[in-house]
Amino acid sequence: MSHPEIRRPAVAGMFYPARPEELRAMIGNWLTEAKAGGPVPKAVIAPHAGYVYSGPIAASAYAHLLPARARIRRVVLAGPSHRMAFRGVALSGAQAFTTPLGDVPVDPHAAAELRALPQVRVLDSAHALEHSLEVQVPFLQVVLDSFSLVPLAVGDAEPAEIAEVYEQLWDGPETLIVVSSDLSHYHSYKEARRLDEAASRAIEQLRPDDLDPEQACGRLPIAGLLLAAKQHGLKARTIDLRSSGDTAGPRDEVVGYGAYLFTEPE
Repeated sequence: MSHPEIRRPAVAGMFYPARPEELRAMIGNWLTEAKAGGPVPKAVIAPHAGYVYSGPIAASAYAHLLPARARIRRVVLAGPSHRMAFRGVALSGAQAFTTPLGDVPVDPHAAAELRALPQVRVLDSAHALEHSLEVQVPFLQVVLDSFSLVPLAVGDAEPAEIAEVYEQLWDGPETLIVVSSDLSHYHSYKEARRLDEAASRAIEQLRPDDLDPEQACGRLPIAGLLLAAKQHGLKARTIDLRSSGDTAGPRDEVVGYGAYLFTEPE
């Protein structure tokens, strides 16, 4: 079965600017506005909507990676599959993911390692139009020097199966885990706040069973991360929690966005 050599952008010009200089400037501005400090996280959760809605919230997580821009060499990037239902976790067969900011190589060794797990397979169709991973890549390209990507589209899988995938690639501080997820969808501003605060408590307390499918579209990749984080003694904290009603949308039906950091014990 032949694989595309390059996974081309599906949502450039829609979710984020297609012009490289505009894209870089937009991300740069948000990173400058974000308040960052403290230890560099091992893992982050960032939202994946159109940048005008969720970009500032994503930047508040990514800004914390800047001190490690030369150290982080590999990013395990996991997000929910929005357009295709499948069982397990899907790797891409592409050699690189491209965005208006250039190509990011896919880590071939990681892919070979993960294929030994029964819940993982290569499924390019799950990646072709998926935005949850794509929108994170330009942020990574701006905050990191040079890195390889392990793109994982998550279908119907048990949190323990997803945790096993992260575990396989955990390694040291050169490997970062990024989970892409929005929070509640299409509630009133007030109701969204209530749901998103409950989801944030579940994330901070590393309690995957308290996360409702209603509360996060990336519930499964998040749940897997919470299990792995508990195993490794990581601490989770919420650093930004807003909704489209705070950024660029009306307040009658909003989508919630949170940014979370997972750091090693001091």
